[in-house]
Amino acid sequence: MMRTPEFWYPEEGRHAGPLPWLLAPFAACFIFAGWLRQRFVRPCRASVPVICIGNLTAGGAGKTPAALALMARLRDKGIKAHFLTRGYGGHLSGPVRVDQTSHGARDTGDEALLLAASAPCWVARNRKAGALAAASAGAELLILDDGFQDPHLEKDLSILLIDAQRGFGNGWVMPSGPLREPIQNGLARADAVVIIGDGGNFSDFGKPRLHAHRQLCNPEALRGRKIYAFCGIGAPQQFFEMLRNAGAVLTGTQMFPDHHPFTDQQINAILARAEEDGAAAVTTQKDWVRLGPAARQRITAIGMEIVFDDEAALAQLLEKVLHNQA
Repeated sequence: MMRTPEFWYPEEGRHAGPLPWLLAPFAACFIFAGWLRQRFVRPCRASVPVICIGNLTAGGAGKTPAALALMARLRDKGIKAHFLTRGYGGHLSGPVRVDQTSHGARDTGDEALLLAASAPCWVARNRKAGALAAASAGAELLILDDGFQDPHLEKDLSILLIDAQRGFGNGWVMPSGPLREPIQNGLARADAVVIIGDGGNFSDFGKPRLHAHRQLCNPEALRGRKIYAFCGIGAPQQFFEMLRNAGAVLTGTQMFPDHHPFTDQQINAILARAEEDGAAAVTTQKDWVRLGPAARQRITAIGMEIVFDDEAALAQLLEKVLHNQA
């Protein structure tokens, strides 16, 4: 796992430097490969509706907590929805239904374990095969966590997430920047855009536009508490900032690459530092599921969730898919 290059997200007022230009030929190849895939792959229609939660940048934009938020609303409506994910970071190719009692992060990836705690979750490198397996097992609707750039499975509703603070970074496509594809290409396939958090200066995308924000699940428990925080997620500083805003006293922080496989040596060093500070060691739920059983006993998982600012607008967005499903 690699850390996000600093030139992908230059500080405000600073230039990204020469690296984007030097890597531009590789970015052009990446763009061309993506165009070929979108142009010539014939998408498969699943037997049940598919809602895709995606983004345009590499790394986290809140896709998994957003998928969980949508699942909660579908469950309230009595719809038997299942999750479908590629299982990034796991070795199982699937299709396989995630079993929390027998699968670990090395099997299915960390995100799949989080999803499976809420509803049936399927891991499948081949999303068409995963959709077939889920539908055969009784799924009435699928929530696709990521897969916005994968044309093999047709989507009934594609929701594009944008992190308000990070935006599109330097605006270049990988490896010159964080974009998975040119912005206009992605927007053309999106049915709606969700801006997560405050900040950013985004123009009118010509799509339904919703706003949401991240929040800790139980912030009251952190107020005045001394903690040593670590994580391996796409936007670690946002996690640390949320802890501070909740009133926690951070004695130290440590960042790792996204989806980082923690070693015993690293965890022991973190626990030793926390004990030295008289603090509790904490991390995100996504990181916590990648820890060993012994480490889980000594490290607290901090839950985060996505809250939509306008529930009526979200319900209206989902209505078309739900109507067709009915």
